[in-house]
This record gives sequence, C-alpha cells and structure tokens, in this order.
Amino acid sequence: MAVSPPPPWLHPHPHPHPHPHPRSPSKTNLASCFVAATFLILLIAGLALVFFILFRPRDPTISVSAVQLPGGFSGGNGTVSFTFAQYAAVRNPNRDAFSHYDSTLQLVYGGSQVGFMFIPAGEIGGGRTQYMAASFTVDKIPMVAGGGDLEMESMMRLKGRVRVLKFFTHRVETVKGCRVGVESRDGSVIGFRC
Repeated sequence: MAVSPPPPWLHPHPHPHPHPHPRSPSKTNLASCFVAATFLILLIAGLALVFFILFRPRDPTISVSAVQLPGGFSGGNGTVSFTFAQYAAVRNPNRDAFSHYDSTLQLVYGGSQVGFMFIPAGEIGGGRTQYMAASFTVDKIPMVAGGGDLEMESMMRLKGRVRVLKFFTHRVETVKGCRVGVESRDGSVIGFRC
C-alpha cells in the first residue's frame, strides 16, 4: 500500500528572505552620536537666539528737552558772550547698568568750536532715565554781519559700556546734535531742532 505524501499545508515553508543581520555596534554608535550632535546644535542655536532677543545690548538714547542762554548775554565790538545751557534726558534701554565716561558737550558756530565741556562720569541703571544739565560760558564769538540771528550747533556725545549678563562688556557711543537759533539782540532762544 502506497503512502501518499502529506498535504502541502503541512510542510513548513521556508521564509523567502532570511532574517537580516543585526546592525553592527559601530554603526549604531555613529547614528546615536549624529542624533546627539544635531540636538546640541539646535539647543545652542535656540539659546543664542533667546540671548540675542532678550539681552542684546542697545545704545542709550538722548532726548534734548531745552536749550537756554540763562544770563549774561552781552555784545560789543562785533562780538557776543553768553552762557549756554542744555538739558537732556538719557535713557538706558538695557537690562544692566550703562556706565558713561569721556562724555562731552560741544558748541559749534560758523564751523568752529566755541564752547566745550566734559560731562562727569556716571552710571544709569537698567531701564532707567537720567536727566542731565550742562552749561558753560562762551566768550566773544563774532556776530553775524547786519545783526542777524545766530545759528549754532550743539553736539552731545556719550561714551561708555554696558554689562551683559554681569560678565560681558559692550562698548557704546551715542551722539545727539541740535541746531539752535538765538536772537542776537537779547540772547533769547528762537528755537532748536535735534
């Protein structure tokens, strides 16, 4: 009696593709290092962006509120002498203090410097505004021919440094120039434009 072969569904079918070999440890380590390096680069870039937005040092701003010749305006022999005074507000937009030094106020008339003074060194706290008044005497500048009005230019220059995160220092310099018109007969300020 002949034995019939077992039905085909009883024979185990071999897998058409053998199981792939597991990755070698060196390739796995390389992939992990690549992922870690990418993450660190993205993290550093994000921190740098936050630092730039929040702690980026900015120059202080100067707003001139008034210019006066408070007294002593006198003329004679084609020249005038007077006391020049300027009032300004300096705002520090940074989170840390702004220390200023070597700051000056200069007055120019007819292309020549006729008055100058150093502004005392100081410090303006983060986010604060400091009001400054500066005055000096101007001696014997020539009057305009025909007795016309005097037109001068004042230049306020603040130099200093801003600390960032208590460790880094950023040097800043801010300049504000104003044109000043003065009545030559009595020394009244006609107006100024900054």
